[in-house]
Amino acid sequence: MKTRLAPFVLLAALCLVTAVHAAPPQGGPRFLGPKPPEKVKRVVTLVPSLTETVIALGAGSTLVGVSTFDEAKEVAGLPRVGGFVNPSIERVVGLEPDLVLVQPGPGNQRAVETMARVGVPILLLPLHTVADTLEAMRAVGKALGKQKEAEALVQGIESTRARIRERAKGSRAPRVLFVYGFEPLVVAGPGSFADELLRDAGAINVASEAGSAYAVYSLERAVGSRPEVVVDAADVDVGKDKVAALPSLSQARWVEVPSMALLQPGPSLGRGLEELFALLHPAAKKPDAGTPR
Repeated sequence: MKTRLAPFVLLAALCLVTAVHAAPPQGGPRFLGPKPPEKVKRVVTLVPSLTETVIALGAGSTLVGVSTFDEAKEVAGLPRVGGFVNPSIERVVGLEPDLVLVQPGPGNQRAVETMARVGVPILLLPLHTVADTLEAMRAVGKALGKQKEAEALVQGIESTRARIRERAKGSRAPRVLFVYGFEPLVVAGPGSFADELLRDAGAINVASEAGSAYAVYSLERAVGSRPEVVVDAADVDVGKDKVAALPSLSQARWVEVPSMALLQPGPSLGRGLEELFALLHPAAKKPDAGTPR
């Protein structure tokens, strides 16, 4: 039984499936409701990746409320305001935030719009792709007066991506199935940040034509995809044995993500990419100690 990952991961993935099919494409970061004060002192976040961003910017002291699924030790004592799809309007409003950071989706749209109508400043931050994630870091940095810190985070991730791409040139590209859940089978498809990072790591995403970023995949299609590596990013093992026993999948090498770094679209993506590269290319020579990282 797995206990290392929060239920948020699969929940968010399935919500994004709904978003892809039920809502038109969203633009970049945008404000909703009243304008936040010039000096933001009280921040509420509705997903762990945005909490991570605030902390990484050196603005953790502004946090006054976080989601049910936040596990960072820095926010262990903070009030919980619900989850990605069920934020509590009453709890958020009661914390009197100067700004609420939101990953928008159909599941939370009504609650977030209600918060804005009653006078709560909202910053909507789509997090579907790596580009979205980097743009969100810059937007949060600007809102919190941490532009230089945000740019440093962005450049750090881009530097890691460039370095991993270069290392991947010397390795054969494995065929990979990246799994978020087994029952139903949910995989990383085109447009997801995991799909982008698989390419960065020198891999072929066998679900690149799945039709959506977080696709519910048929077992027959999974068998036909003939992966060489299956990356298990699910938070529970329910249904895994059945999938692992399928023809072609039973012949694949199975690996598990070692941390949340690859699963939260935030400042840890660079570290997550390094972990992914190590999983996919275990025989690759590690950089010398004197090689810039």
